[in-house]
Amino acid sequence: MITSTGTDVGKTVFAAGLCGLIGADYWKPVQSGLAGNVVNDAVAACHGSTAAQPGTDRAEVERLSDARTHPEAVLLPQPLSPHRAAELAGVTLDPAVWTPPDAARLVIEGAGGALVPVTRQMLFADLFARWQVPVIVVCATGLGTISHSLTALESLRARGVPVHGVAFVGPANDDNMATIGDLGRVRVLGRLPVLDPLDRNSLSAAMQAAFRAEDFT
Repeated sequence: MITSTGTDVGKTVFAAGLCGLIGADYWKPVQSGLAGNVVNDAVAACHGSTAAQPGTDRAEVERLSDARTHPEAVLLPQPLSPHRAAELAGVTLDPAVWTPPDAARLVIEGAGGALVPVTRQMLFADLFARWQVPVIVVCATGLGTISHSLTALESLRARGVPVHGVAFVGPANDDNMATIGDLGRVRVLGRLPVLDPLDRNSLSAAMQAAFRAEDFT
């Protein structure tokens, strides 16, 4: 399971890279916000087609890896927390019926950070606790990351969520990374640098250089 300390940390890019590194499938249960709002009926789209919809994180994972991907449980057009995006779309989210796809290896990506609301009664951390899937927290490397990362780790552990480790995305910052590892009592898995260009080949090479596949299996 992949979560992060917030939005735009690099969670989807890391998820794509991890799928390629360990040969895993990819699934994101709920997608809220579509690039350019290109889907006219985003709520129903995932029920009528198994293809990735343009503008989704699933489509980005397919661009950046050769991973097999699975349709979202629900797609929501507005770039908001799922609970609010669902309300505006007139959709009732029922996480109780969401079942992870059957796969030998599966990378599941949450939406935003660990404490993002799925509904007005459930946070993503609560959903992770229900599934009891080991979680990797994707963290930034720069200013503010220590507090954000330790908060995410404490919120997960308070709910009994198994934490597999932390992965960083961004420029090198050895002290921030070591501090989070030490104070958070968590394994530091590695750091993915900012890539330019960002494509399948550059991501694959960077993941192989920065991470060990055996640390995830």
